[in-house]
Amino acid sequence: MSQPSYDRYREDVIGRANVSDTPELVDYYRRLSTLGTGALWTVANKIEPWEPVSSSVPMLWRYADLRDDVLKALELVTPEQAGRRVIYLENEGRSDVVAAVGWLYSGLQVMAPGECASSHRHSASALRFIMEGSGAFTNVDGHKMTLGRNDFVLTPNGTWHEHGVSEDGSICIWQDGLDIPLMNALEANFYEVHPDLNQAVTFPVDDSLAMWAGSGLRPAGVGWTRPYSPLLKYEWEPTYEALERYARVTDGSPYDGIIMDYVNPHTGGPVMQTIGATMQMLRPGERTKAHRQTGSFVYQCAKGSGWSIINGRRFDWRERDIFVVPAWMYHEHANASDTDTACLFSFHDLPAMRALGLYREEALGENGGHQPIV
Repeated sequence: MSQPSYDRYREDVIGRANVSDTPELVDYYRRLSTLGTGALWTVANKIEPWEPVSSSVPMLWRYADLRDDVLKALELVTPEQAGRRVIYLENEGRSDVVAAVGWLYSGLQVMAPGECASSHRHSASALRFIMEGSGAFTNVDGHKMTLGRNDFVLTPNGTWHEHGVSEDGSICIWQDGLDIPLMNALEANFYEVHPDLNQAVTFPVDDSLAMWAGSGLRPAGVGWTRPYSPLLKYEWEPTYEALERYARVTDGSPYDGIIMDYVNPHTGGPVMQTIGATMQMLRPGERTKAHRQTGSFVYQCAKGSGWSIINGRRFDWRERDIFVVPAWMYHEHANASDTDTACLFSFHDLPAMRALGLYREEALGENGGHQPIV
């Protein structure tokens, strides 16, 4: 079939209904609706798009704008009243499912010294990325971990977990990331409070780090059968050092700079089944090229400042700002400094996309790989 005739066929026949309403058709549609049915050609354009069409929109939340209101929650509600003091991030296109982007949820949680939230577990996979404060801790199935700025900690689905701040700590704020919208879409979400409200610490503090964070080493004779990473905490300093070492021996990705995945040290795969995470470094003055992926991303600036172009819109960010990239939207990043590095932490749903055989990536081939700002 020649290209012109194929294009006409593609537009007029394959999923592109070209049926004008008539009184007879309108009556027919009404009849079908009374039977709990409908004509495919009336919705084909919506449910079978030529390519992914995200209802999410690119957004950026500036930490400087949010911080005072996050702290205000300390005065207005107690941990017992609220369960967790969290200000969630709502995407303009996903308010119906309380998502930051796609099927991913994000919120900023605040706790004061001496507080500890009740232990609970749920079907959703969760993570924390520490933004500020000292003395924060998380207890996951009896494994207690102390947390500092830019540390990344897992609370995998089905694990009992609780969070708190030590008496001698300071007010702490961290980002929560979960796949709550996905679990609800699958109608598979459960939530349960620990019968004792708080769980005991049954292992040495930071034992997960001591056992599984060895550089290229793992404990001999120790098995692991759970579907998530046995390393529950990934510290900032070793992460940044790894990026610096990698930068010395590679040109990096043209689309993401120096980028490294947080991995399960037992399998080499993603840290959890449905959520993955990465840390990337943009060298001084670096600007990446644009690409798009079948997956949604929540970014937080961990160091420095810069800007990103997402679907033709420019977003300027600095440390602790959060922004999102919806699925199948071109995006590129730039470091605003000519003398220092910038780092972006991100979590995403690529493990789910890959497990379902849906992952796809495409580079932008125009304008030297850069988007025009519209």
